[in-house]
Amino acid sequence: MADRPGVAVENRGVGVQIEHLDAYYGNRRVLHDITLNVAPNTVTAIIGPSGCGKSTLIRCLNRMHEVTPGARSTGKVMLDGDDIYAAGVDPVVIRQRIGMVFQRPNPFPTMSIYDNVVAGLKLAGIRDRSLLDEVAERSLRRAALWDEVRDKLGAPGGALSGGQQQRLCIARAIAVEPEVVLMDEPASALDPMSTLKIEELIDALRTSYTIVIVTHNMQQAARVSDQTAFLTVGEEGSGFLVEEGPTPLIFTNPRRQLTEVDISGRFG
Repeated sequence: MADRPGVAVENRGVGVQIEHLDAYYGNRRVLHDITLNVAPNTVTAIIGPSGCGKSTLIRCLNRMHEVTPGARSTGKVMLDGDDIYAAGVDPVVIRQRIGMVFQRPNPFPTMSIYDNVVAGLKLAGIRDRSLLDEVAERSLRRAALWDEVRDKLGAPGGALSGGQQQRLCIARAIAVEPEVVLMDEPASALDPMSTLKIEELIDALRTSYTIVIVTHNMQQAARVSDQTAFLTVGEEGSGFLVEEGPTPLIFTNPRRQLTEVDISGRFG
């Protein structure tokens, strides 16, 4: 791990192990007994029908799920061998180590492009302007946005196009040098050209981060991921893991009929 946020470390992705995870909203269980290993420096796609708990699953991976009133989870999520839900673990630290990009771009709209990128570092108490400048440029370059905004870093982040805003959010997420990056349908609100840029960016980032992406787009999952996990909804209404494995096998030769029926219906 980097000694402090913003200090670049290459090939720093770590694995995530999910063990018997259940997630609840109040008394309603929305995920049932999820066990899944996410290998370091890979892209894992979470796919499945609407309502199966895909977004809830990745929100459990950085303790965002518990932010919702009445939400809770049981089981374990291991980051580099340590349980992120263990007593005494600070959720803020976990969210620095496991960044998240949401479905709709959510830059701080009135904050400058520059300040959007370095917001996490400033929150961590970093005020060294040279370090902030270095991190801003490096993160924007990694997010394939630097050439488009280098001359207008003081402009509001909300003035960018939708695709640029999403890449800005990715730059903000990686500025604190996380080990894992979660992406919840990051291209679903974007046009095809912006979607292509996001997919190219995911491919480039896999060398430095472990990436977990939720997508409803079967073609996108097939294009960008190394591993795929297929969830569906059980009779009691909670999502469960049907199977997971290398993406080519999941899409061409799945072990379970449930997977084959869903993927053949939506992927062709």
